[in-house]
Amino acid sequence: MSVFSLFVVYLLIWWVTLFAVLPFGVVGQNEKGEIVNGSEPGAPADSNIKKKAVITTVIATIIWLLVCFIIISGLLSWDILADFLNIDKLSED
Repeated sequence: MSVFSLFVVYLLIWWVTLFAVLPFGVVGQNEKGEIVNGSEPGAPADSNIKKKAVITTVIATIIWLLVCFIIISGLLSWDILADFLNIDKLSED
């Protein structure tokens, strides 16, 4: 894999992980009892975006290392996927 491919794979994993991590630990203003005038009562009282970015980075890095290991080691390739999906070979050997 090229460096650009590795970066793109990491970026995709990071964004998907971020959207999975964002709802964790969210406390609404109505739950906390401190509703700011003019805001939605269910809006987060404190987003903790820096903490969530760090958690996302740690989780995404672990997933990315596993994905890179699987791809680079040859445990998963386009040919294996083609055989699994019963389609013609994607690359010529």
